[in-house]
Amino acid sequence: MQIQKQCEKIAKELIEKAKLKKGDVVIIGCSTSEVIGETIGTNSSLDVAKQIFDGIYYTFKQNDIFTAFQCCEHLNRAIVVENVFGDRYERVNVVPVQKAGGSLATIAYKEIKNAIVVENIKADAGIDIGGTLIGMHLKNVAVPVRLQNKKIGKANIICARVRPKFVGGSRAVYDENLL
Repeated sequence: MQIQKQCEKIAKELIEKAKLKKGDVVIIGCSTSEVIGETIGTNSSLDVAKQIFDGIYYTFKQNDIFTAFQCCEHLNRAIVVENVFGDRYERVNVVPVQKAGGSLATIAYKEIKNAIVVENIKADAGIDIGGTLIGMHLKNVAVPVRLQNKKIGKANIICARVRPKFVGGSRAVYDENLL
């Protein structure tokens, strides 16, 4: 339960600091091996994944924010999402399992009503738990978000949000609300 509580705090803090709003998408990459203090890909845990899922997914869902769960490299980092996006993303035919997809993606696929797997997504923010490389699934331009909570279990976390690209030259003026 300690891991679930850590995840709830991190999700709430990310919502606040990244200024997430209804309808935004957050990508989650996770190594449960790293959470329990092992090397990524060596000791996957469905029990730990369930605690992480419950802490993150339901916190974002209460705020009407969509959560996308990244599979491991064995599934080319495909994404588990709710089937609410329609044809917005290209669906792929695979079912994540613990050794091909990772524990968190496996739990997400089982727990999310009408879950599907898509090839890629462009999220508004993200949480990388244990160095799983979520950057490929963030919109341009990703900006680090420094949270007070920096770990889940023994795994380091890195969070990001996105902002619109700056265009123009030295005469350009930017909207401070979008920074």
